[in-house]
Amino acid sequence: MNKRQAMIAAALAGICFANTTANAQASANAEKEKGKEKCYGIAKAGQNDCASATGTHSCAGQAKTDNAKDEWNYVAKGTCEKAGGTTVAKK
Repeated sequence: MNKRQAMIAAALAGICFANTTANAQASANAEKEKGKEKCYGIAKAGQNDCASATGTHSCAGQAKTDNAKDEWNYVAKGTCEKAGGTTVAKK
């Protein structure tokens, strides 16, 4: 195997590993979401589960204020309204 073939093989192995890692993460996320629903308006500042509904940020832990209507956390299905939130984002 020459140097070019080795580089191509390494790149392909990296892609396969990244794909496997992404699939494992997606599977873990699906398992986490099982039996849960997004509940908007209950996340505390810095404790939201993922991106805001309005697109102001794209990651967990970036909520700026408590109980923002576009921030959410996962809760057990059927418990969102009891917690003071809604299952639909309000802008």
